[in-house]
Amino acid sequence: MGPPGAGKTTVGRIVGQKLDCPVIDIDDDVLETTWNMSVSEKLQDVGNEQFLEEEGKALLKFSASGSVISLTGSNPMHTAGMQHVKRNGIVVYLDVPTVVIMSRLKSMKVDRIVGQGPATSLKDILQFRKQFYKRWYDIRVLCGGNMAAEIVAEKVLDAVKRYQNSEVETYVSTRSTQKNSHKYFSDVVVEGLASDGGLFVPERGLPEFTAEEWQTLIEATYAERSQVILERCIHPADIPASKLREIIGTAYGENFTCSKIAPVRHLTGNQFLLELFHGPTASFKDFALQMMPHIFAYCIPRSCNYLVLVATSGDTGSAVLDGFSRLHGADKQRIAVLSFFPEDGVSPIQKSQMIGCQKENAWSVGVKSDFDFCQTAMKKIFTNSDYTGYLTVEYGTALAAANSINWARLLPQIVYHASAYLDLVHQGIIAFGDPVDVCIPTGNFGNILAALYAKMMGIPIRKCICASNENNVLTDFIRTGIYDLRGRKLVPTFSPAIDILKSSNLERYLHLIADGDGQLVTQLYDQLENQGHFQLRKDLLEKLQQDLVAGWCSEEDCLAAIHSVYSTTGYILDTHTAVAKVVADRLQDRTCPIIISSTAHYSKFAPAILRALRITEIKQNPLSQLHLLSSYSPLPPVHWGLLETLKKNENEGHRVCAADLNMLMSCIETLIQKHFMKVF
Repeated sequence: MGPPGAGKTTVGRIVGQKLDCPVIDIDDDVLETTWNMSVSEKLQDVGNEQFLEEEGKALLKFSASGSVISLTGSNPMHTAGMQHVKRNGIVVYLDVPTVVIMSRLKSMKVDRIVGQGPATSLKDILQFRKQFYKRWYDIRVLCGGNMAAEIVAEKVLDAVKRYQNSEVETYVSTRSTQKNSHKYFSDVVVEGLASDGGLFVPERGLPEFTAEEWQTLIEATYAERSQVILERCIHPADIPASKLREIIGTAYGENFTCSKIAPVRHLTGNQFLLELFHGPTASFKDFALQMMPHIFAYCIPRSCNYLVLVATSGDTGSAVLDGFSRLHGADKQRIAVLSFFPEDGVSPIQKSQMIGCQKENAWSVGVKSDFDFCQTAMKKIFTNSDYTGYLTVEYGTALAAANSINWARLLPQIVYHASAYLDLVHQGIIAFGDPVDVCIPTGNFGNILAALYAKMMGIPIRKCICASNENNVLTDFIRTGIYDLRGRKLVPTFSPAIDILKSSNLERYLHLIADGDGQLVTQLYDQLENQGHFQLRKDLLEKLQQDLVAGWCSEEDCLAAIHSVYSTTGYILDTHTAVAKVVADRLQDRTCPIIISSTAHYSKFAPAILRALRITEIKQNPLSQLHLLSSYSPLPPVHWGLLETLKKNENEGHRVCAADLNMLMSCIETLIQKHFMKVF
């Protein structure tokens, strides 16, 4: 299936030869024999609308097995006909860029196609038809402009083989030492953390796109890029393409304030900002957490209730609460979420936002400790089989994780790093293949890991620059290979989302550069847990330093960067982006563009921003702080979603819990009783 000029007939014949099975061309072998006239004569005889109906009826009467069938370009526009086809076969979509199709049709001297009215351009009708192709396919094959039919046929066969064999795409724990301990995508989404304490990763790595395949996405929207990339990362047996499209459409719709979803903005010189704060809760966490709840709801068994636990250093809390509260109907009844955050370790606006995002199935609990305690407590709860088993037996409720330890949190983040590069190509800043560096404010290593995964999948990222604040354990590690927590205490900073010492997702990266050596990863993390430090082998450090460089930023330099950028450009950086800006200035060599991840909207950190801008009148009320910022007509404007949340929920309260594991477990049980058992 595909548009006119996609090569369906030629590719179909090659596939048929390779499979040694009959090839049927609907145009030549069905329509013309049924009508006793050519397709063009029939179209001229009955007109566009009647032609589509007659064509659909012919398809409904047609049946075949063990064959390769080349549909017409307009077959997918007839619903009943395509339902008939889809029930009886695997539908493969040859996805060829519109500009390539137009060039091919011009060379074939075709200037009109079925459904094209006198006032409609060829480009417009081709774009219009895409919605029908996207509705019906089981498998998409990306076809670049100069791709030979033989290569396309091989890609079709590979894609069909993948479609028919879900067992090849399995996941293992980073600490697994057993060859047969793999899981499927649905399993890892539901389980979150492996039973041995490790994190799930794809057993065979991530798929790699060719340069030609990436280039087919240059003109695509963010949602289209997301669809194509995630289809290759999630097996259709876990989530079919049609369901994935529905999830993506829901995730990246009107809840984002910018139609480009993740726009790239020129800052200064060779520096560009990837704006990741246009989601409903104003941080990059929205990209995963507007999507993950729907993936989770699709993957979980219907026989059990689920309580999703998350530990947050700031932005994750409101994002996960907002995302899961957007579920509907039965999903909202059987899935609840509980966010633990350091009571005194987030910004006042972040806390107000988390409290304001509480809904009937979404709650926040402040913990009298730091983020590392919250995260470690979550891991201990998940690996306590007696406790999790008790919750399942007593309340019919299982626990799940929504932190970036969950694989479904990481996957959507790969998309925006790829999309940023494609946007620079689209804007004419670079040609595809030119390198870029990326600089990312980093605490838990998830965002920068997603950039490294995008690089593995074929995006020409040269270096990933890890930017730390004064909690610079990652900077030291990347420079020396020594991860050392001995004597370190967490320092509260203006950039609380990266106030982290134990970086969870680093484990996935170490597993990657160690070529999947689960035994080594286990040894390293046992040593970290028991002795407070570990050291990488020299060969692994050399591998790491081929991908990563690192630097850190003081509190003074962070505020100075915010002031400097605002003074020269009128643009306000948030505190985390300012950390990345300072490190990028120090470490970039200016031989290629650098994309700085702007991970949150400055509105979330109003006191620090007001201080950086040297505004002395700083009120304690978060809402008053935002109104004060707004009065300066800043660029970008104050985040409307954040304003609305604070306006609606100024007087709401939340639970506060002592830094005690048993207290957290008791809190979990109480909320399970309240939501699932309706005990008040």
